[in-house]
Amino acid sequence: MMKCRHCKNNLQHVFLDLGFAPPSNDYLSEDDLHAPEKIFPLKLYVCDSCWLVQTEDYSRASELFSKDYAYFSSTSKSWLDHSARYVEKISNDLKLSRNSFVIEIASNDGYLLKNFVKSGVPCLGIEPTDSTADAAEKIGVPVLRKFFGADVARELASSSKRADLICGNNVYAHVPDINDFTEGLKIALKEGGVINLEFPHLMRLIENNQFDTVYHEHFSYLSLSTVVEIFSSVSLRIFDVEELSTHGGSLRIYGCHANDVRPTTNAVIDLLAYEEKFGLKSLGVYQEFQAKANKVKNDFLSFLIDQKRLGKSIAGYGAAAKGNTLMNYAGIKNDLIDFVCDAAPSKQNKYMPGSHLPILHPSALANRKPDWVVIFPWNIAKEVEEQENIAIWGGKFVVAVPELKVLN
Repeated sequence: MMKCRHCKNNLQHVFLDLGFAPPSNDYLSEDDLHAPEKIFPLKLYVCDSCWLVQTEDYSRASELFSKDYAYFSSTSKSWLDHSARYVEKISNDLKLSRNSFVIEIASNDGYLLKNFVKSGVPCLGIEPTDSTADAAEKIGVPVLRKFFGADVARELASSSKRADLICGNNVYAHVPDINDFTEGLKIALKEGGVINLEFPHLMRLIENNQFDTVYHEHFSYLSLSTVVEIFSSVSLRIFDVEELSTHGGSLRIYGCHANDVRPTTNAVIDLLAYEEKFGLKSLGVYQEFQAKANKVKNDFLSFLIDQKRLGKSIAGYGAAAKGNTLMNYAGIKNDLIDFVCDAAPSKQNKYMPGSHLPILHPSALANRKPDWVVIFPWNIAKEVEEQENIAIWGGKFVVAVPELKVLN
C-alpha cells in the first residue's frame, strides 16, 4: 500500500482516476510515432490524515523533466506580465537591493529573474532542464542546473548563498519529495528572509472541475492547510497568503522561519477557516469529484461528435498539458480534432502525447479556417481570443473546462 509522501500515513482513498496516459509534456517527434509510447496510471489519492492529494507512485522526476522538456514560460504574455508585476511588488515590499540575494527554484527560461537582473538585484536560478536553462543564460540569468532539495540547499548555504527571497512559481506541486524540498527551503533561507511559492489551489480545482490540471508532472495538489502543516514540520511558518487568478485559481504563500517576528495575517486565518468549511478536511468533497470530471469529459465528447456529424472541422489551440490530460482521458484522436496550434517554437512540428495530433504554428488557423477551435489552456482563453481573429471566416472558440462553453 502506498504511503503519504508527507506524513507516511497509508493511502486508502482514491480522489480521481483518469486511467492511463503518457506524461503530459512528453511531446513526440515524427520518428517517435513509430515506436512504443510509455504510459502510466494517472490516479490521485487523498491522505485522510494530512489531506495531501497526490499522484500514485510510478516514476522518477528525471523521467518527466528531461533535457528537452518543452515548456517555456515566456510564450505567455499574460504570464510575463504577471511575473513582472510580482518582481516590482516584492522588491518594494522587501526593499531588495544590490546587497540582497534572490533564488528562484524552477527558474525555467529566465522569464521572472530577468526582471531582477535588469534592476541589479543579485539572483540565481535553479533549473534542471537544459533547454530552458540555456534560454535563461542567453539573457544573462545565472543558473544552477540541478533539482532543488536539502542537499543543494546545504551547498548554497556553505557557499554563503542563503537568500533574502526564495521564490518558486508552480514548482511546489512538481516535486516528488515534498518534505526534502521544504527542508531545503529552510536551509537556504536567511534569517529574516521570505519564501514565496505560487501553486494551484486544490479548493479551486475541486470547485471548478479542473481535473485537466491533473498530470504526472504534478505530484501534489495543495491546500493552504496542508502546506501550513508541511512548513511547520521543518520549523517554517506561513505568515501571509494571497489568492490569485492564475491557472484557474492559485495561492501565493509568504513563508518565514518559525521564530520570525512577523505576525500571521488574518488572510491566513480566514482562508484556513474557509477551506475547512468547504470540506477539505473531510472525505465527502473528494469522493464526489470523479463524477464531476466524468460529466465534463462526456459533455466535451458529445459536442465533438455532434459537430463532426454536421461536417464541421475542429482544431485545438494550445498544446498544453491540460489539453493532453483531457484528450487522453476522453480517448480523443484525429478523427475528432484535426490539429493543434501553439505559439511555442519548441512544440511546433511535434505531436501531442497519446493523441498524436500534429502541433502547428498558429498561422495554420488562418490557412485551414476550422469551424471550431478548442482552447485547451482555458486560463488564457481571453489572451488567445485577442490574438486570433477566427470570426472573420465564421470560426468559433470553445472551452471544455470547467464546463462546455462557446466563447464567441
